[in-house]
Amino acid sequence: MGWKTLDDVGLAGKVVLTRVDINVPMEAGRVTDTTRIDKIKPTVEDIIARGGQVVLLAHFDRPKGKVVPEMSLRHVLPALEASLGRPVTFMERPSREAIDALPQTAVILVENTRFSPMEEANDPKMAQFLASLGDLFCNDAFSAAHRAHASTEGVARLLPSFAGRLMEAELRALEAALGTPERPVVAVVGGAKVSTKLDLLGNLVSKVDHLVIGGGMANTFLVAQGIEVGKSLAERDMSATALEILAKAKAAGCTIHLPVDVVVAREFKAGADADVVAATECPADAMILDAGPMTVAAIVRVFEASKTLIWNGPLGAFEITPFDAATNAAAKSAAMLTREGALISVAGGGDTVSALNQAGAAGDFTFISTAGGAFLEWMEGKDLPGVAALMA
Repeated sequence: MGWKTLDDVGLAGKVVLTRVDINVPMEAGRVTDTTRIDKIKPTVEDIIARGGQVVLLAHFDRPKGKVVPEMSLRHVLPALEASLGRPVTFMERPSREAIDALPQTAVILVENTRFSPMEEANDPKMAQFLASLGDLFCNDAFSAAHRAHASTEGVARLLPSFAGRLMEAELRALEAALGTPERPVVAVVGGAKVSTKLDLLGNLVSKVDHLVIGGGMANTFLVAQGIEVGKSLAERDMSATALEILAKAKAAGCTIHLPVDVVVAREFKAGADADVVAATECPADAMILDAGPMTVAAIVRVFEASKTLIWNGPLGAFEITPFDAATNAAAKSAAMLTREGALISVAGGGDTVSALNQAGAAGDFTFISTAGGAFLEWMEGKDLPGVAALMA
């Protein structure tokens, strides 16, 4: 693939700068979800087992180049130590001398890289300083790989670099989904607005065999084809763009699947009275809030005929019942097919992860990316600086 992993590098006696993502949610000074912390454990343990010393580089929140005490990584320390099962040495002002004075098995956490304005500017001086702290660079933060920062891209060009276990798993999953996938490939793209996913849709129609469009953006495609959608969310000014995407898909041999029936309601609230109508029959005083059962059945048939699935975005207003039905049903179908070995399924994006967890389907997907922006930019076909630097 052009990038190295932990298996390709000798680590014994080396200080390994390891970029991780432990930007976790907190309330009242306590970490409320340790998922991101737990996911770095295999990389940390592997480096130590191979004789390397781990120095963790990470950001926390958005201090915008200033020292903000509430955004110090000190607050993450207790959860990090609990997850790793070992003490972690915190360094506010790291130096190679201080690092070398610690035993090889010590884990070191450096203060929030974004406390310096040089981090997000990818200032060569900061990259050189970080490089002076170690012998090797390990990037295990795919979620930050779309940012050309000093701790993701700059330092990677100054030290021998490789991917950590989490980054490796992410890159292999993405390569299997869009790089050299088993065909047919189906992509599910949902969400509110076409305008936020133009690059994504434009790239996918040339890469996949089937494209399922759901959520509010499906309404925009219906409007573009002259179908009235009542009070539904729709970007009417994007009609010409939607038609261009449909034409591009046709030329590329990609079949686009839009709702054939929809769930409509007069008010947007949990338990609201809802009706299933044909996609062409939305009442003028109602709004489309989910895909209907005939649409779900059609999507499932596409899943059953496909070998690879990539999913970003829900099919409806999944946050509230009963408008989560289509997303739940399609997700459970994909999970079952994956479990049976009939489908490779890769999903990512904040709402997507929440929706698949809510459906109880996430655990059976081949790979769930928590990378957010990096996952989207990869789906859009963009080069990710943090990944490109590993190939330099």
